[in-house]
Amino acid sequence: MFAPCRRATAMPDQTSTLPSPDDATQAPDAPAPDDARHLRARAARRDIAERRRVAARLRLALAQNEFLLHYQPYQHLKSGIIRGAEAVIRLQHRRRGLIMPHHFMPIAERFDVVNDIGAWLLLNACQNAATWPSSTCVAIRLAHRQLRSGKLAKQLIDALTKSGLAASRLELGLTEPMLIDRDDDTIFAIRALAGLGVRMAIDDFGAGYASLAALKRLPLTTLKLDRGIVQRLGQDHGDTAIVHAAVEAGHAMGCSVLADGVETPEQCRLLEDIGCDYGQGPYISPPLTTPQFLARL
Repeated sequence: MFAPCRRATAMPDQTSTLPSPDDATQAPDAPAPDDARHLRARAARRDIAERRRVAARLRLALAQNEFLLHYQPYQHLKSGIIRGAEAVIRLQHRRRGLIMPHHFMPIAERFDVVNDIGAWLLLNACQNAATWPSSTCVAIRLAHRQLRSGKLAKQLIDALTKSGLAASRLELGLTEPMLIDRDDDTIFAIRALAGLGVRMAIDDFGAGYASLAALKRLPLTTLKLDRGIVQRLGQDHGDTAIVHAAVEAGHAMGCSVLADGVETPEQCRLLEDIGCDYGQGPYISPPLTTPQFLARL
């Protein structure tokens, strides 16, 4: 169950600066309409070229084994027991150190390189989780392009076979925007993955994208509450009611409910009182290396 990537145009040391849309109006002599269109077209071409350059750099990073995984634990709220962790990818840069996924995954998701990164993530997360106690699970967030590639089922079978991890200990996370169009091919792909025995989760639940009717069509096992509504928990009665309704909706669909983005003990207590099953976030634990995660169990 993975935190969602935010949009970025490049990795930190590879950011290109595009002209501001206001530059033309701020100039002493505003360009003619044809000149403005030319500037916009040139900026767009430069942006596309930069994205392609970053995608090529990500392919090279994959070939040179520059990615690594950290694991953010989630715990059962009533017992306080760690039940598993979400695998989060990092890029090791020789000068910048560890680069967080929101700097590069949004670009990767625009190109087929995301399928190769996703296959690497699946295999390595499964191999690591196979060394954990059998009561713990690993969660991975899927990219939309990866889900629709037609390659994911084979990648999943390969990862489970090579690692020896039981399929029931792997959870694949979907995001609500993937389900907006209710595309039959997407639904079929999700059901095919669930048919292999893995657990399926919906991330960012409550963000307002997918309807409950759409979610009922899916073989879900976990609903992960959007961090935005979790962080507003307790601020007023309305916010608390929204979280309560989301938890009840998840349970009504036969799902466990996990709250993402838990930052305070007060939020943790309120979530437990409401009946939420699991919590994840800075208050519980930041992402950890494999040895650090094992030490927490």
